[in-house]
Amino acid sequence: MALAKTKEITSSNPAVVFSKSYCPYCARVKKLLTEIGASFKAVELDTESDGSEIQSALAELTGQRTVPNVFIGGKHIGGCDTTTEMHQSGKLVPLLTEAGAIGKGST
Repeated sequence: MALAKTKEITSSNPAVVFSKSYCPYCARVKKLLTEIGASFKAVELDTESDGSEIQSALAELTGQRTVPNVFIGGKHIGGCDTTTEMHQSGKLVPLLTEAGAIGKGST
């Protein structure tokens, strides 16, 4: 059930951050996405009733059990370091734009 739900969330949203509300790395990724004007869905695993099942499904899907677990355009990107590095190398905004998380012409 959680695997199907996870796939549904990642395929129906241009950008998704699987997160925990108390996690500083999650907060950093969500702040970065907000600053660059991306619309994204944050799924707080510590407040979802099936959060631990979703986290297990993410581990099965991606090989990554830790949060944040970032998906853009339905594809797994990685965690905080990967997302930050992509932004620093200029690859994050084009990817978000292509996925529809950032409107064309936004900065």
